[in-house]
Amino acid sequence: MLRSTPWLRRVSRSASFASFFLRAESLFNVATTAEQLGLGQYGWAALHDKSHGEAFLWVLEERFGPNGLYILDEPEAALSPQRRLAALAIFRRLVRTGSQLVIATHSPILMGYPGACLYRLDGSGIARVAYEDTEHYAVTRGFLTAHESYLKHLFEEENGEE
Repeated sequence: MLRSTPWLRRVSRSASFASFFLRAESLFNVATTAEQLGLGQYGWAALHDKSHGEAFLWVLEERFGPNGLYILDEPEAALSPQRRLAALAIFRRLVRTGSQLVIATHSPILMGYPGACLYRLDGSGIARVAYEDTEHYAVTRGFLTAHESYLKHLFEEENGEE
């Protein structure tokens, strides 16, 4: 997801600039490094004492701040649907305070951020895509509205039935 304002212009406006690249899968390494460096004395929580989702949200809430550039790789891996909604609220606060977020995601919830610029990356290259035209939205919507049909089709193919 990208805001419509070019990120270079947003970043260059700020004298105070923070950045962070975070993959949900590498949060354990972030927690271990913070612990090894003794960052608890600088406000870092004991992330190993939290669930994966709680630790991830703590980093978003406590370590991401105004005027930053934050690149997230599939943050939904750490977050339940309810926590994804909480993340959207944090993203909103960050954007309102001058931050830019670039997020690689498969989550229709995260893709639903108001005003997000969505891009599809595939073998054909990169193309802008409308929210409702994303494969993730279509599959999730289809499953939620007719899950019995999806499961029947899926399990019939698995058993070689037609």
